[in-house]
Amino acid sequence: MDALAALLNAQRARGAFLLRSLMDPPWSMLIEDGAPLTVVVLARGTAWLTPASGAPVELTPGAVALARGPSPYTVADAPGTPAQISIGPGQVCASLDGTRLEERMSQGVRTWGNSPDGRTVMLTGTYETAAETARDLLDALPPLLVLPADTAREPLITALTAEITTDAPGQSAVLDRLLDLLTVTLLRAWLTRPDGDPPGWYRAQSDPLVGRALRLLEHNPAHPWTVDALAAGLSVSRSTLTRRFTALVGASPMAHLTRHRLNLAADLLADPSLTLDAIARRVGYGTAFALSTAFKRVRGLTPAEHRAAVGAA
Repeated sequence: MDALAALLNAQRARGAFLLRSLMDPPWSMLIEDGAPLTVVVLARGTAWLTPASGAPVELTPGAVALARGPSPYTVADAPGTPAQISIGPGQVCASLDGTRLEERMSQGVRTWGNSPDGRTVMLTGTYETAAETARDLLDALPPLLVLPADTAREPLITALTAEITTDAPGQSAVLDRLLDLLTVTLLRAWLTRPDGDPPGWYRAQSDPLVGRALRLLEHNPAHPWTVDALAAGLSVSRSTLTRRFTALVGASPMAHLTRHRLNLAADLLADPSLTLDAIARRVGYGTAFALSTAFKRVRGLTPAEHRAAVGAA
């Protein structure tokens, strides 16, 4: 499995929030939900996205935006339109004076807006939680990424447009998979663009030596890896492996492995049925105590504290 596939398998939609918005000007929404990732598709009309810091960006029909949280941003009919609506955590929609608007502006199944025949139609898909093992992918994204219309994406957008207002058994699973597929195509287009500067971990995957090392470490985190054992398995010297790995990935092999193990442990802690001992063995720590010590040292809180925080969220 390549790096992008591995990260996207971690960050998959599970009951994602999806909505079709129908808007007539003037309109402006302040998005401050803190969601880790949101996909916005402009199906009709025009819209402007303004990040917390940066210039407004226009969306035209077929254009798609990826907004990375938790920074707020504004979506409006024009850059100068004052915000009228706030979207908060949990997708709570309210006017700026705190009046809830979900029922007042409902236009049917997963449809909302200030007009039943809005000049602007947007499709929004929001990932409301982030997997720790997908952090490298999310952190590499700019706060706001806009990609122009592309005929290759039209069938996906057409399918999402049709399904988002459908009320049928298993519909949330259908929408999750469509959102995931659209997100994959957007991220792949961004990472492989001719004028792009992809992150080091992505470039490292194509290196004959470092790519193999990454796959060995990440596909089997429970193995008792050492730099010497890894270098021997790759038929190179310890110094050659460490030098090239650090240059491309930005961390030594063992530092990268520790980060990967603890991110994986953080994701597994979200499952209350798994004991700390079971998680420790799965991610390469012999005992719960060893995992707890490393977790506290690197992340600043104990596994129990992390599990409680995830449960509360």
